[in-house]
Amino acid sequence: MRTKAVAAASLLALALTGCGAEIAPRGDGAAASAHYPVTVENCGTAVTFTEKPARTVTNDVGITELMFALGLEDRMAGYVMPDDKGRVDKVAWKDAYQRAPWLSKERITKETVLEARADLVVDGWHYGFDEGRGFTPQTLSGLGIASYVLTESCRSGKGPERGVMSPLDALYTDLTNLGEIFDVRDRADKLVAGFKEQIAAVPEPAHRPGVFLYDSGEDKPYTSGRFAAPEEIIARAGGRNVMGDVADSWTTVGWEGVVQRDPEVIVINDYGTPDAEAKRKFLKSFPPLAGVSAVRNDRIFVLDYADLVESPRNPAAITALAEYLRTVPAR
Repeated sequence: MRTKAVAAASLLALALTGCGAEIAPRGDGAAASAHYPVTVENCGTAVTFTEKPARTVTNDVGITELMFALGLEDRMAGYVMPDDKGRVDKVAWKDAYQRAPWLSKERITKETVLEARADLVVDGWHYGFDEGRGFTPQTLSGLGIASYVLTESCRSGKGPERGVMSPLDALYTDLTNLGEIFDVRDRADKLVAGFKEQIAAVPEPAHRPGVFLYDSGEDKPYTSGRFAAPEEIIARAGGRNVMGDVADSWTTVGWEGVVQRDPEVIVINDYGTPDAEAKRKFLKSFPPLAGVSAVRNDRIFVLDYADLVESPRNPAAITALAEYLRTVPAR
C-alpha cells in the first residue's frame, strides 16, 4: 500500500517515551497559550504538548488531509506523498496542497523530517512507521521529534496486528486529538458533527449485499479486515464486508476465502499501478473468480485510495458507495 543537523532552536524536550511520546518544542513562546500543556491519548499512550507544534510533517494522503481539513497547513513543514496521490483538485481543501510544501514523493525517512526541521510527525504503522527501516516514534523521540500515530493503525497488542476501535471512531478520535494538540478544538468538533450528520442521512438499506474490497495482488489479494476504514465505509453504505471476520486492518488473504464468501460487489481501491481499469480486467479474467456473483454480474465499483484509508474523505465515500449498493438486487 503506498542529513542536516537540526538546529538547537528546533530541538524538543522529551516529556514521555514510547509510542506517540510527546516532545514539546522550545521556541520563542509565540505559540504558547493558556491552552497548554495539553494531553491526549494516542494508541493507549498519554501524550503531552506544552506548545502548539509549528513544523509538522505528515505522511500519506489521508493523514495529510486530516491536517488540511482542520485548516492547519500553516502549522506544517510539509507532507510526504507518492506521485500517485490521485485527484486532489475537487477536495474542499485543495488549495492547502498548494500552500504546504511537498517534501518527498518517496518513503518518509529520518533525513526527510530532519531536513524539514520537524517538531511533530503524524504517521501510522504500515504507512511509514516501520521497525525494519528504523523509522518509529521511538527513533524520532531520540532525535527530539514528537510523533502522533494514526489511530486506525494503532497496534492491538497481538504482535503487528492493527486496529483498536471502529474506523470512523478512529477518524473522529484523530480529528479531536489534533484539534486539542493545535488548539482548534472548535473546528474539529464542527467537522466531526458534520461528518456524523452526513453519514446519518444515508438511507437504511433494504438488504445488505456482500462486498469485497480489492486493493491489489494476483497470487493473493490484499484487502480490508475488520479494523481498516473500508469495513465501516461498506457497513455505513449499506453493505457487508465479506472479510469482516478478519481481525486485522489492511491484510493479505487467500482467493479461496473470497470465492467461498461469494461477494455481490467488488470495490476496487484505485491508486498507482496497475490502475483501476487494469485491476478490473484482472478480476474479470481470473478463472477462480468466474463464478463469483460480483464478477458474473459485473458489479465492480471504484473508489480512490484516499476514500478508503482513514481520512476526511470517508463520509463522502460512504454516500457514493451507498448510492451504488442500492442498485444491487436482493438474491
